[in-house]
Amino acid sequence: MRRGAQVGTLGVNEQGAATDGIVLDHGNGVVIYPAPDSVYAVSTMVLFLDFDGVLHPDAAFLVKGRPTLKTTGELFMWAPLLVELLADLPEVQIVLSTSWARALTFDRARRWLPQELHSRVIGSTWHSAMSVNREGLRNLATWWDEATRYQQIKRYAGRAGLSNWVAIDDQPEGWGADDLDKLVHTNCETGLSDPAALALLAARLEGLRKPEPC
Repeated sequence: MRRGAQVGTLGVNEQGAATDGIVLDHGNGVVIYPAPDSVYAVSTMVLFLDFDGVLHPDAAFLVKGRPTLKTTGELFMWAPLLVELLADLPEVQIVLSTSWARALTFDRARRWLPQELHSRVIGSTWHSAMSVNREGLRNLATWWDEATRYQQIKRYAGRAGLSNWVAIDDQPEGWGADDLDKLVHTNCETGLSDPAALALLAARLEGLRKPEPC
């Protein structure tokens, strides 16, 4: 999400200073885990989810503080396709990988999702604490702002000890060759409405599933 025109981990301690940890949301507040310890179960399946160019066309503008889609259709018009796909995959959890979390805050961005997806969200590659330096002062520019989408995801996955993850995004720039099998690249105009993208996402997620012991 981009401001004005087109809309396109660190934690904090109790004193407000930045800490070198993972920030996760478990529904009852933010919890900070020290890095690099793993904070997810080995069997956890995570979907890093972009909004623009995935759940609606990449034509969202922030107008007077509110997201507006300036093209045919409506915001999150393809979200029901993801809801249906995940219905048979209850173990999949979602981490927001979108500029919406930066522009609106994590909580506001999450609230835009339908309840079936909202309830799966456990975190975001962006957290407001990332703009707080070690002196407790806020910086306008952060590492996250300059990083590629792939770098943002890899940092989160690495610090949280994630191995079973897939990302769906319309920004493939800088994606590491070793992780191309974890990316579902969408067309910014068609997103998940493209049957090929939807089928690939289903296949990628199914591939994360652990076989049942005999």
